[in-house]
Amino acid sequence: MQRRFMVLGFNNSRNSAYMLVPVKYKNSGGSRPKKKIYHRVHELDKAMDLQKKPSLILRLKSIIQSQKQQCLLLRNLEKEVGFVQKWNFMSVIEKYPSIFYVGGGNQTPPFVSLTEKAERIASEEAKARELMEPILVKNLRKLLMLSVDCRVPLEKVKLIESELCLPDDFDKSLIPKYPEFFSVKDFNGKAYLHLENWDSSLAVTAREERFSSQGILVSSGVYPRKVRISKDGNFVGQHAFKINFPAGFRPNTSYLEQFEKWQKMEFPSPYLNARRFEIADPKARKRVVGVLHELLSLTVEKRLTSAQLDAFHSEYLLPSKLLLCLIKHHGIFYITNKGARSTVFLKEAYDGSNLIEKCPILMHYDKFLTLCGRTGGISSSKDMASTQHGY
Repeated sequence: MQRRFMVLGFNNSRNSAYMLVPVKYKNSGGSRPKKKIYHRVHELDKAMDLQKKPSLILRLKSIIQSQKQQCLLLRNLEKEVGFVQKWNFMSVIEKYPSIFYVGGGNQTPPFVSLTEKAERIASEEAKARELMEPILVKNLRKLLMLSVDCRVPLEKVKLIESELCLPDDFDKSLIPKYPEFFSVKDFNGKAYLHLENWDSSLAVTAREERFSSQGILVSSGVYPRKVRISKDGNFVGQHAFKINFPAGFRPNTSYLEQFEKWQKMEFPSPYLNARRFEIADPKARKRVVGVLHELLSLTVEKRLTSAQLDAFHSEYLLPSKLLLCLIKHHGIFYITNKGARSTVFLKEAYDGSNLIEKCPILMHYDKFLTLCGRTGGISSSKDMASTQHGY
């Protein structure tokens, strides 16, 4: 009996309701095995599409604000964004006169600036960034506490600085302000961000905080012998995860029975050192799901690209077959191949295409974007927060 590994590429058809995924199967010499499919969640795919115009608007806003005269000569736009992107920005300028004012003429070269109303709202960003600082510090401490050595290479933190809403120069502007929490030290010739002290009060996961807010006790692990199996996979208990199966997924009774056992199974806290556990232990494997859940929860939009998650293998002892782990737990995570990179969503954080809970800076961006008639909120901190100055 041979084992083979067949990699099935993602189905990129826009009209397809599923994506083909890698599967492992036994070849018995008989009929060909069935291909497994990964059901699309169109609302989360749409969230990636919805980011495009807001990303351009907020980036142009940031460029204008970075100019000494608070305006940008149109002839210099190409220098800022490149030849190809220049035309996308010109389209945005033309489409949203409520945000961008175009002036000049005669002997004055054409320029673009923010309208008075846009400037008023943009001036509120400083307050939003001030409100963000304690959130950033807390989340950065938790990020380090999750790691096996309470340290992460500085270059890897910078890899996700926009997703954490950190300033571009956080190692110089933010870290030195909190020497009681952080330090930057060299280890084997590489700069690492170190956690200076452990705070047990922070070693509480977003999942546990949700239980607390819902009044679910986390001290009792006793369940009734007979519990009706939930068709949607959700189970009320201290070790359960919020589940949202895709619309096309139809689990049978046997699957739900096994899934309920998994939901009930206790597992170590993601904040305990991963080296204490054998990865072959089912409880340790469930703990890995908890680590991924917590990592995504620490980001402002509860999502990271698959490449970003993959970069943290050694710091969090993530499974070697990370993609298969995410696919297996498709009720918790969703991988979309929309956009330039595949992105992993924490499904419970979204209602349709919209993020449920937003931090102050995202709420500020939403308010600014109402000037163009947008009410659904923004979708990409990677493209947007990275264009902003400060935090």
